[in-house]
Amino acid sequence: MKKGSAAAKAWGRKMKALRNKPKRKTSTKKGGVRKTARRAYKGLKKVSRKTKSIKRSKSKRESMKLGIKIPSIAKKAALGIGGAALATAIISVVMPNSSMSKFAAPAGAYALGGIEGVIGSLAINMLGNGSASNTVVVPRLEVL
Repeated sequence: MKKGSAAAKAWGRKMKALRNKPKRKTSTKKGGVRKTARRAYKGLKKVSRKTKSIKRSKSKRESMKLGIKIPSIAKKAALGIGGAALATAIISVVMPNSSMSKFAAPAGAYALGGIEGVIGSLAINMLGNGSASNTVVVPRLEVL
């Protein structure tokens, strides 16, 4: 198109109209800052929200706990003692005069407390029975 021709003038008017046309306001882009000094698209930063909820739940759990901390070995030993007593009671009800009854206590202690439970149950048995020391035990005669 020739400079100064009618077609060139029409094209110039068209471009001027496009340039001076009021532009549509665009929204904030992701990661941009709004005029009120807060980030656009807050949902992109989920980490901060997650850490707050985790901190809140931890503080609730800690307040519900007892102040006394019990070692895990003591817990396992207590479970073993309970398991031994439970297994002994069940075997004595199911099979009163069975040879399995002497294995019931260690098996129950191991099932609930593991090795620590077995050791705890044996220790309680030794402390409970006064005849477990180096004394001579005389068998009693039973009357039929």
